Amino acid sequence: MQAEHLSAVDQASWEGAIRHLYEDATTFSATGPRAHEDWRADVLAVMARAVPDPRGWAGLDDTANKRSQEHPDFPFCHPSVRNDPSRPLTPADVGERLYEIDRASAEILLLALTDDGCTLGNLRRFTESFDELQNMARTILARYGDRFTCYTNVSQVGLIGRLDFTAATSRSWSPMTFYGEDSGLVVVSDAEVGLFWTFADY
Repeated sequence: MQAEHLSAVDQASWEGAIRHLYEDATTFSATGPRAHEDWRADVLAVMARAVPDPRGWAGLDDTANKRSQEHPDFPFCHPSVRNDPSRPLTPADVGERLYEIDRASAEILLLALTDDGCTLGNLRRFTESFDELQNMARTILARYGDRFTCYTNVSQVGLIGRLDFTAATSRSWSPMTFYGEDSGLVVVSDAEVGLFWTFADY
């Protein structure tokens, strides 16, 4: 894929935002290159830890020590893996489980992913204001430039293309891991694919 203009965000601020927001969560945050026309194939490469961060920036991977020869992509898996351990995720599986959302929803989702449950109630443990935390989320997204699309496995009844964490509408998720709950965001630019996931074992 053709590389796009590098964003103004620097490595220290991006890594700092990642570490601060997700330090108390069970999380997977990583970025890989766009190497395929079908970005879903690039998502699978990042899930498999098969590609390095294109800029050498550090993400977080709290589940790396749980990988095994049988499940090298842990915690990511097809929902039927308990019945068929040999069944890997495919690009089609990724496409079926992710929904496109707008940038504003992606910013708020990054904050909801700071702990399990995927709720803004997670922000109570931070000393920073909501505006300060939202600026950290914007710093994370700024890496991917001005033109990117966002996808999530989280959905709300009656809402298409966005999420509303201030509404009483219940949320659901399309499972993509071994965990009882997993909520994530995929950011796709012309040059990179970023994954941000939080897990809970209920």
